[in-house]
Amino acid sequence: MNASEPGPLETIRRVGEEARSELRGAVTAESLAKAKSSIFGKTGSLPKLMGLLASAAKDQKREVGQAINVLKIELEALLAEQSALLGPATLASLGEDISLPGVGGRVGRLHPLTRMERRVVQVLGSLGFEPTEGPEIEDEFHNFVALNIPADHPARDESDNFYLAGVPYLLRSQTSTVQIRTMRDRSRKPPYRVCAPGRVFRPDEVDATHFYMFHQVEGLAIDRNLSMADLKATLISLFQSLLGEGIELRLRPSFFPFTEPSAEIDVRMPGRGWMEVGGSGMVDPAVLAAVGLDPEEWSGFAFGLGLERLAMRRFGVKDIRLFTENDLRFLQQMEGAS
Repeated sequence: MNASEPGPLETIRRVGEEARSELRGAVTAESLAKAKSSIFGKTGSLPKLMGLLASAAKDQKREVGQAINVLKIELEALLAEQSALLGPATLASLGEDISLPGVGGRVGRLHPLTRMERRVVQVLGSLGFEPTEGPEIEDEFHNFVALNIPADHPARDESDNFYLAGVPYLLRSQTSTVQIRTMRDRSRKPPYRVCAPGRVFRPDEVDATHFYMFHQVEGLAIDRNLSMADLKATLISLFQSLLGEGIELRLRPSFFPFTEPSAEIDVRMPGRGWMEVGGSGMVDPAVLAAVGLDPEEWSGFAFGLGLERLAMRRFGVKDIRLFTENDLRFLQQMEGAS
């Protein structure tokens, strides 16, 4: 650059002064349109300033770029101000069709799994269950040991869990871990009822009904003299509220290390077949003892529900993968589902 030539910042200042003067001096629609073209047009003074950015020294590029952006914002605001002063006729002369309706933003909607989770938590809240949560990265004590799952149990195999490399932690495989944290919390005194919604992780083979990440809601009740009758009554009330009065509920004998007796939960809606939606049972005395509760005094029941399966049944979805593919067509279809 020649020593007699102004620097880029001085050029930007000079162009800004001329542009401001031109815009403020536009007192008619025609003169404002001319000013807009000479400043903002393809060959206008503002686009020409971008050449300064390309030729500026490396240590000056940031300052030059910021100065151009600040000037552009200022001039756009000044143009809008002058347009407002001259009225609607000015907008029409500048090529704006003021008769067109405004373009509104599209209102978002809750994801169907979020809606399902909130509904389950709401219904359980009406039954006295307080929502709580816990970490998604867990230690083996909370994920296995305290749940009465021995070291040689297949559920602890590396191929069935997402263990973290180099540390004794894993992505939780169930929200039952929150039940353990709740029962070990000395600030809580039984009786109590809690529910724990959240994500869990298992390296399942992905297909229409399985995914490596899914959502659960666990329920836990600790009190004196609870029985399977209390568990079944709770589940009937829950599923009738979620899926309608016409549903049937079946508790199918099963085995879980942390409950005894245990049962799979199956539901059937009118006109449809049975679907397994979770597991349940009476809290095993060994689990109560592991968290410091006297099994001779306290009893409890617990259940865990898969939110994806509930949502599939509620909304008529046939492939679990649709919930995580972020296909707007699917999500828009779900907006009207109830």
